[in-house]
Amino acid sequence: MATAQPKPTPGVAALPVANRGLLTFGVMLATIMQILDTTIANVALPHMQTSLGATADTVTWVLTSYIVASAIAIPITGWLSDRIGSRNLFLLSTVGFIIASALCGMAQNLEQMVAFRLLQGVSAAFMNPLSQTVMLDINPPERQAKAMSIWGMGIMVGPIMGPVIGGWLTDNFNWRWVFYVNLPLGVICIALLWWLLPSRPVRKRQFDIFGFSMLSLGIAGLQLVLDRGQTEDWFQSTEVWIEMLIAIIAFWMFTVHMFTAKNPMFDRDLWKNRNLVTAVLFMLVIGLVMMATMALLPPMLQTLYGHSVFDTGVLLMPRGVGVVLTMAISAQLVQRGLDPRWLVGTGFMIAALSLWEMTHWSLEMDSTPVILSGFIQGLGLGMIFMPLQGMAFATLPPQYRTEGSSLMNLTRNIGASVGISLVTTILSRSIQTSHAALAPNISAQTFDGLDPGFLQALGGVGQTAYAMADAEINRQAMMIGYLNDFWGMAIVTALSIPLVIFLRRPKGPAEKPDPAAAGH
Repeated sequence: MATAQPKPTPGVAALPVANRGLLTFGVMLATIMQILDTTIANVALPHMQTSLGATADTVTWVLTSYIVASAIAIPITGWLSDRIGSRNLFLLSTVGFIIASALCGMAQNLEQMVAFRLLQGVSAAFMNPLSQTVMLDINPPERQAKAMSIWGMGIMVGPIMGPVIGGWLTDNFNWRWVFYVNLPLGVICIALLWWLLPSRPVRKRQFDIFGFSMLSLGIAGLQLVLDRGQTEDWFQSTEVWIEMLIAIIAFWMFTVHMFTAKNPMFDRDLWKNRNLVTAVLFMLVIGLVMMATMALLPPMLQTLYGHSVFDTGVLLMPRGVGVVLTMAISAQLVQRGLDPRWLVGTGFMIAALSLWEMTHWSLEMDSTPVILSGFIQGLGLGMIFMPLQGMAFATLPPQYRTEGSSLMNLTRNIGASVGISLVTTILSRSIQTSHAALAPNISAQTFDGLDPGFLQALGGVGQTAYAMADAEINRQAMMIGYLNDFWGMAIVTALSIPLVIFLRRPKGPAEKPDPAAAGH
């Protein structure tokens, strides 16, 4: 159990620094650099697939391996930070991230790429919660809402700007530069952190190896079910059954252990904080919807609409514009006294509306619906993030910040990993079933007055005509698959809106810790 911390004092930061502005730049550079890597590779996937000898199903491991590795490593951030010091952990993770980025750029096959992305994901896991904790620690209570707004912009805009930067690098250099670009940025980041970054006190704390093992096993088992299910025919396969049982048993044992162990991985008092628990559930939905959407759209725009890699990134940019716009406005509205719960609820409604609009897309449309729906979705996401973070951390005692941040980042990563795997699976199955339903309707018999043997008599020309018809059926089936994914994400987003009623409005940035969350 952590010892009680002093109540935050207005005007005084928990960890004062000599140059807060420059350190903020360094911390945000690290945050944006690692969060970009969750999506910067998306638009380059078709190029990687060819270069690495992967298939359309297996190349997505480049995305999910990074996210899963981060999800598994995030829970030990708090323990490592206490054990070796938050400054040392931040610096080590940044150096590891840069080395892993260089290795990813040099990968020669899919196996190497997945291994290096796992290393990159483990390094990145610690950067997000530590950066959030630093932003809270170096700012006095009355500036923490603004600090979270700045941090949130990096978290939300990073994945959206990733495809733009990745597209430009792929078009003008090659896909390997989506990883090499981290090297010069990383050197600047390490220099600033080495110079200015303070450290939280080091304290010895027992590591919950059983809880960590069960959580890691559960996450890995669930991801294997989602990744292997489609190729192994789901529960017709013994392998998938075994992986699912391992995941269920591991998650169950982790849950029981969490509420019965003497020193669990996450302090039990975290689960008594209503705002944090609700925010964790919201982050699960944000990870699922946002990251799954960003994984779907690049291949859709390139394959079905014929856009270049860079043009695809540009078409996705309006999301970032919407996020920045409403995030800045939200921060001002909260400071002026607006109940942040209204912003969160409205943001989710707008995001659900944008996904519903995407279910009306067609193969004949131009780029306007893509731009408009992306901008609207960005408006909704920007309204959610800062108020949600503010409500979660305003009621959380300072000593729990790193663990609370780790928990929220963990659930966002799990949501992203599960979301990408689910939408990929739904897309594949929808293409198969839609093609099977559409194909019988296209034959010589369906055209009035056409002799069934006419196309066969044409020889090669007739075969070409059949191939063209089949290609069009594939396009239509693929479009149906994407629309099914959009429907699913719209429903999940809409169903999450009632969670707002469980949020409690904080009294202010320096609010007295929630009695339900302060059991120390």
